[in-house]
Amino acid sequence: MDYLSEIEGKQAHDPMFLEKMKESSSSSSSCLCVPGPVIVGAGPSGLATAACLKEKGVPSVILERSNCIASLWQLKTYDRLRLHLPKQFCELPLMGFPTGFPTYPSKQQFVDYLEAYARKFDIKPRYNETVSQAEYDPTLGFWRVTSVGVKGKEMEFVCRWLVVATGENAEAMMPEMEGMGEFSGDIRHTSLYKSGEEFRGKRVLVVGCGNSGMEVCLDLCNHNARPSLVVRDTVHVLPQEMLGTSTFGLSMWLLKWFPLRLVDRFLLIVSWLMLGDTARFGLARPQLGPLQLKNLSGKTPVLDVGTLAKIKSGDIKVRPSIKSLKRHAVEFVNGTTENFDAIILATGYKSNVPSWLKEKVMFSEKDGYPRRPFPNGWKGEYGLYAVGFTKRGLLGTSMDAIRIAEDIQRCWKKEAKHRLAFTNSLLHQSSSL
Repeated sequence: MDYLSEIEGKQAHDPMFLEKMKESSSSSSSCLCVPGPVIVGAGPSGLATAACLKEKGVPSVILERSNCIASLWQLKTYDRLRLHLPKQFCELPLMGFPTGFPTYPSKQQFVDYLEAYARKFDIKPRYNETVSQAEYDPTLGFWRVTSVGVKGKEMEFVCRWLVVATGENAEAMMPEMEGMGEFSGDIRHTSLYKSGEEFRGKRVLVVGCGNSGMEVCLDLCNHNARPSLVVRDTVHVLPQEMLGTSTFGLSMWLLKWFPLRLVDRFLLIVSWLMLGDTARFGLARPQLGPLQLKNLSGKTPVLDVGTLAKIKSGDIKVRPSIKSLKRHAVEFVNGTTENFDAIILATGYKSNVPSWLKEKVMFSEKDGYPRRPFPNGWKGEYGLYAVGFTKRGLLGTSMDAIRIAEDIQRCWKKEAKHRLAFTNSLLHQSSSL
């Protein structure tokens, strides 16, 4: 059904329609009718979706709570960060990396790439717009998205399609630990960690042994700090490259010819030959292979960039889970106690979708991810879409963005001849109430 017919039908058959329009115009200071989709989030996911839509002739509006694109990368990552996968697996649709970029681009190079991407497709997000609520209005037949600006001014966007692009890393996960208020040293999440320079000579406990935790430990070592690493669970550590190529690229190639379990076995054999038995150093491996575990739980294997050598040499100490914090010390579950000057929480991020999206069918209220697993989690009901929730990095983001743009374009073409009439009709209704 096209926009004009839809709006006329509601006017003719729904006695609550005019009352709903009156509520919409009076409940917020400003209201904007968006002919295309509203995209929440100006990270790589939002940019990729907007670019794919623009390439198909569909305009969009991006709402971004920060003052820049890719705020996670620009504001909440450490200085030494590089892409953990080769650049060809991290490109967004329709534009590759510059040929002069290294295989593993730096943080700043990736940000430069994203800014060039936004310029190429003339993507101009509305910055400092924090979406406080988004809800489908069955009376209007559209999404009503409320955002709050820097001065507390509310704005309501009415749209046919809503794209959730806030992703898997919207909010830092801060674990509760007994005695956190008692510890006198610095406790911070990796989102606030920039460099090991400020921890030079200090005893630092890093909690979490994923890629971030491992790399922060290495950075601390390189700045002459004394890091220890809390390993709370089993973990797969793989070399970043094997047999002269990237481990990820080799895995993708092997999966074209062999079943996953054989590829997992191959990766573990080569890793053992290159790295040795990681369990000897406190890094026990899970029972499931790295690729199988990734598919089932989304848990990413650690791609070693030099941290394991520091663990083997004793420059980085491996410690068990924390039992409690004291004023100057940490007590571990094995009964030992050690003094530390600071604690870095490499405990990851989580989705914040349940806090603002009033919808319970597509997204789980528990973890804020689409309920349907990859590759079917990108589309919901009533024009609701999700991008960047695949647990498959930027490659998954690109796949989602392309699918979403193609799906919206099909509706856009059908309704193109009525779009201008719809907008004028809705604006006329708003002004006359």
